[in-house]
Amino acid sequence: MKTRTLIIGLILASALSLATSCSGGSKTKIAVSLRNTFPEITLKTPGGELVSLVSPDDTTGSIGYVSDGKATWINGLPKKSRPSAESVAFTWDNGEGNEITLITETTGSDFIFSFSQSGRMERDISSWIINLGASPEEYFTGIFERVVDGHQNNSWSDTISAALNLRGQKIDVKLKPTVSAYAPFYISSRNYGFFVFGTWPGVIDFCSTIPDAVKITFEGPEFSFKIYTADNPMDIVRKHALETGPSIMPPAWAFGPWRWRDEHFNKAVYYDGTTRRAPYNTDIVEDVLMMKAFDIPLTAYWIDRPWATGYNGFDDYEWDTIRFPDPDGMIRWLNGKDIELMMWIAPFVMGRMAEYAESQNYQLTSKTYMNSPGQVLLDFTNPEAVKWWGENGPGKLAKMGIKGFKLDRADGEKLTDSINLTTYDSRSYRENYNDYPRQYVKAAFDAVQPVLGDNFMLFPRAQYTGSAKYGGMWAGDTDGKPQGLRSAVIGMQRCAVMGYPIWASDIGGYWGSFSRETAMRWLAFGCFSPVMEIGPTNNRGFWNNPGEPHYDKELIAVWRLYSHIRMNLKDYVTSLAQKAHDDGTPVVRPLFLAFPGQKEAWNDWQTYMFGPDILVSAVWREGATEQQVWLPSGETWIDAWSPEQKEYEGGAYVTVAVPVYKIPLFIRKGSGIDPGNLLDLYNESLEIASEKPDLVSLEKMETW
Repeated sequence: MKTRTLIIGLILASALSLATSCSGGSKTKIAVSLRNTFPEITLKTPGGELVSLVSPDDTTGSIGYVSDGKATWINGLPKKSRPSAESVAFTWDNGEGNEITLITETTGSDFIFSFSQSGRMERDISSWIINLGASPEEYFTGIFERVVDGHQNNSWSDTISAALNLRGQKIDVKLKPTVSAYAPFYISSRNYGFFVFGTWPGVIDFCSTIPDAVKITFEGPEFSFKIYTADNPMDIVRKHALETGPSIMPPAWAFGPWRWRDEHFNKAVYYDGTTRRAPYNTDIVEDVLMMKAFDIPLTAYWIDRPWATGYNGFDDYEWDTIRFPDPDGMIRWLNGKDIELMMWIAPFVMGRMAEYAESQNYQLTSKTYMNSPGQVLLDFTNPEAVKWWGENGPGKLAKMGIKGFKLDRADGEKLTDSINLTTYDSRSYRENYNDYPRQYVKAAFDAVQPVLGDNFMLFPRAQYTGSAKYGGMWAGDTDGKPQGLRSAVIGMQRCAVMGYPIWASDIGGYWGSFSRETAMRWLAFGCFSPVMEIGPTNNRGFWNNPGEPHYDKELIAVWRLYSHIRMNLKDYVTSLAQKAHDDGTPVVRPLFLAFPGQKEAWNDWQTYMFGPDILVSAVWREGATEQQVWLPSGETWIDAWSPEQKEYEGGAYVTVAVPVYKIPLFIRKGSGIDPGNLLDLYNESLEIASEKPDLVSLEKMETW
């Protein structure tokens, strides 16, 4: 409990320091009334009621708790006191020596609510319940990256219709693999945001059980949350992002196009049977040489597992030099082409490191995942374990010149959930569960930052409160079907709301279905994501697809097209990431963040702003030939695909033809952005891709 209180205290301190920059004080008032014997607490602004803790019916209160497995609703009006000028305390005495206290604290235009109990409870409170009133058309979003709760496959089912709006969903706020970005934070179209302090699991029911209330239940002996208020949803998003961040600012190379495969094989020949003469891994050399021949820009390459020694390819952070000969030379070769190298790592160790970690009691009790024994999951609450792992793991690789790390597997695949087991710092495994990804990425950050300064990128898939300070993220193992792309479009925008602005998805999908049409659509969408990473593409290049056409000139041309567009926008994207770090404005903005007063901006979830000046409408449906796009009013929009710079006045839908290479793209007039002639760029790419490169000649051009 001491650790949790410290965490809450630090966050409250952050909130208070933020509040001191506000001027004029808060005009929002807290009012307490009684309904059906249950107290109701309302935040009221001069314009009317903002949000209330409500009693939805005669038997359900606004505030409750669970003790000894029994739910109890608080009754009656409380006693009121003022612990300070900025806070008010409300205390309920049930007449049996038990007291429930709510302290409300004003921080500028925001409010912190903290519930605690004292007295002779038979057992401590195990969870808390509140009901927040909801209006009939109220819109909610945030909380998690996946589209719907349950197994991640549900988020790309063939019949899915749910999108950004969470209304009607009941969500378990507890990490699940592998689409694993969570935050106990949501925003409402009524211009408030709700954020739970701490890391205990919870459940948020957005009007599915009670149509006019959001039912919120969180575990723990205490319960603290914040209600942000503002005139618009963007300011709420900014405040939360800064309070839990600020987000990491990666180096500029991280905003160019990346390439990776899930597994790299070191064969004697390239894809076409050409004998390899290069001294490095065949697949990496093939990718780099073929991309160079096609003039496809590349700023970073990452190597996934297996890359090290041992059966699972991850023993002791030692290179498998059969699979990857001369790793030092390979890094120099890539760096000589202005390509940075990134590596896959995990929160467990194997081989001799596993034996040492167990001998020092550095581990957490963990689940065996995918028949992979010998994996020792590290306890990142142990400072000695963190230091040892950092020096012998990512820190060691950083000294070799590795500039980025893909941090996998911190989201429940190996974590044990237990209220009885405790970590090094005495937290229960259950309270620690959601915080584990933040501990992991922070440990990696602390290991590599002294070596690399600011010139590195951390890239985990699991996120919870505070993770954004230390790394960006990617969207987990998403199916390559059209609905998988659809889920990524939604997940990116949810993450923007939650305070995770540096986001990417595996372009083409990670597993499951592979569709050349969806891969083309995904390349376009990935270009207009905060990070553009292409792969794993069946561990092949698009010149060697498993199905026809094996040599896919159209797919290669689309890859080249959007990689060049991305390079042209690299400075623009870098500036957006800097702004996200500085003031909390996300790189990607759902239309309702940029244009909250326009109803259509809340409905057209496929369309979003990429920074302040570029409007994008992601195409995901298979066989689509046209797409309807809302152009927000108040601006003039230039069709980026129109060589004659065709202009549209905002405030209307337009129907756009969408051949497989084209994503609807509009530039805000006056922005100064010149996309060039995109049709000419595509046709040039087709012409270049039509001629198959000769790997013998490409190798001869290299000086190994």
